[in-house]
Amino acid sequence: MTALANPASAAVRRAPPVQAASEPSLVLTFQLGGELFAITIRTIKEIIEYRRPTEVPAMPAAVLGVINLRGAVVPVMDLQLRLGRAPATVGRRTCIVIVEIADGDDAQTVGVVVDAVSEVLEIPHEDIEPPPSFGARVAAEFIAGMGKVRGRFVILLDVARVLAVGAVAETPAALS
Repeated sequence: MTALANPASAAVRRAPPVQAASEPSLVLTFQLGGELFAITIRTIKEIIEYRRPTEVPAMPAAVLGVINLRGAVVPVMDLQLRLGRAPATVGRRTCIVIVEIADGDDAQTVGVVVDAVSEVLEIPHEDIEPPPSFGARVAAEFIAGMGKVRGRFVILLDVARVLAVGAVAETPAALS
């Protein structure tokens, strides 16, 4: 992951967390189906090389299975399928981003498959637009905002909504 080269940006840009748009926080950007997405770095535990999950019977289609992460069983989700897209294809840069989301008083650890990790950025609050009301290829309830970075948009995901355990079973069918 590389920081931005623009010294005026203090090597990193600013982006708001989902909870408080006025507070800047770092985001991890990644590629998914040819588009640039981001999630707040505060939810990320680590990034690991892709390994094929062990399939678990009767799981929703978006849940690929589980992996053993230092003795812990971690479910792994196909983020593309979760967003209503075609299943992810595994390439040489494919990795699993391990995230931790609040689940009441507890925290849930989930791995999400992404095509490639790009970089860590801070996107200034003034460069964040609200989610589009139509036209996005991602369900609007999953989008925390649209960040402008170097002349293109980054889709800022609301990771808590995307990975909500109860909602995963309701994953939309993949688009053809």
